[in-house]
Amino acid sequence: MAFQLNIEKKESENKTIRFPLPLIKEIEKVLEGTEITFSKFVIQACEYALDEMEPSNKKSLIKE
Repeated sequence: MAFQLNIEKKESENKTIRFPLPLIKEIEKVLEGTEITFSKFVIQACEYALDEMEPSNKKSLIKE
């Protein structure tokens, strides 16, 4: 499935994360003219990555 931008709001918590400057610029360029914030884009991209991750890779990241 292709990555789709979504504008719905969800409960959230603040986290600090560092991005390479070229990546920030590329994301901001893609978001120009949309109502999608940088944060919403990052959240949706992470959700997409998790949904598309192979189950065996997901299990190796989660320690029980």
